Amino acid sequence: MDNDLTGLIYESFGQGTHGPDSQSALSLAYIGDCIYDLVVRTVLITHEGGKNGSLHNKAKKVVNASAQADLFDAIEADLTEEETKVYHRGRNAKNSSSAKNASIVAYRKATGLEALIGYLYLDGRYDRIVELMKLGFERTGQMDNRRE
Repeated sequence: MDNDLTGLIYESFGQGTHGPDSQSALSLAYIGDCIYDLVVRTVLITHEGGKNGSLHNKAKKVVNASAQADLFDAIEADLTEEETKVYHRGRNAKNSSSAKNASIVAYRKATGLEALIGYLYLDGRYDRIVELMKLGFERTGQMDNRRE
């Protein structure tokens, strides 16, 4: 198995029998939220370092429902049919949580995006996660001012 994080987890703990296709949309969003945050934080810390408080504040500007909804809008046309279906599953999932600092539309879009990221992660398609996020950041300019 490759020396990637998911591969190491599967090697150490076993792969289990629940692949991405068998996960609920909200389970995909749960793990996708973590992966999205991990990518953003990795970019921030490796490009500029800095104090944790400063990094956290910069990450908060990008890792929130409104920013994620904007990113989704920027990449929607680039999604495959399969990716669009996964996104819709996440967006339409019944969630007991509610939007705190965003509209319900933005919150649902963000949940759909997180479900897509989670699906791609569990399927081992890290290159596609990075490709979509990079494309979205370039189109929205969300990561342009990392050094604020």
